[in-house]
Amino acid sequence: MIDGLVAGKIYGQPKEGQGKNGTYVTARLRVPTDGDALFVSVIAFSKTVGAQLMALSEGDSVTISGSLTPKVWLSNEGPRPALDMVAHGVLTAYHVNRKRKAVQNDGQEQDKYDPEDN
Repeated sequence: MIDGLVAGKIYGQPKEGQGKNGTYVTARLRVPTDGDALFVSVIAFSKTVGAQLMALSEGDSVTISGSLTPKVWLSNEGPRPALDMVAHGVLTAYHVNRKRKAVQNDGQEQDKYDPEDN
């Protein structure tokens, strides 16, 4: 596996599932490339990361870090690259705005959700 950081937009709606070892969240990420888009299948086993993914909607921009596994899938046009990712962290515009505001306030990070952060 490869540790990676992938930025793109949520494709479809993230889904929560139940496995024998607990809950998980799956999502698909559409990543722009020079040619066609690359799709990343994401799974999160962490409750925190899963909750962050579930808060997102189709089209939301996001950056996800985690373990990547390269794959190939066969489409009508022939073989295409794809990636599977086990997510360890999620970063959205909300997180960036919150951190920026915390730094501007001498490191006193806000604990409450502020709708103006979006």
